[in-house]
Amino acid sequence: MDRVPILKLGDILIVSIQIDLQDMSVLALQEDLSEKVVETGARGVIIDITAVEIVDSFIGRMLATIAAISRMLDAETIVVGMRPAVAITLVELGLSLGGVRTALNLEKGVALLNQIDGLQRSEASW
Repeated sequence: MDRVPILKLGDILIVSIQIDLQDMSVLALQEDLSEKVVETGARGVIIDITAVEIVDSFIGRMLATIAAISRMLDAETIVVGMRPAVAITLVELGLSLGGVRTALNLEKGVALLNQIDGLQRSEASW
């Protein structure tokens, strides 16, 4: 089973999915990413799915679960690079990916994380 690499850029973890996701690889990613968020104290996770052409309901639910776990560990999750066909499939499957923020590409994902972080810091100073 191929494992999805997790890269660290400052206090952001970047997951670039370049393989066909199988159920076991998604479960492994969930576990690996949870451990890495705790280990690094990451404030954000960006999951790049540009290379993903097909999703099923299990993978869609797992993306939402990964985002929920990251939030519980104090890290925001942004999914970037979603193809129109993937978005259509997720909607047709009834998976809105609640709580998962999206951006068109990696650059916009990093900008969104910085914007979220800035808002949270200003709220904390109230």
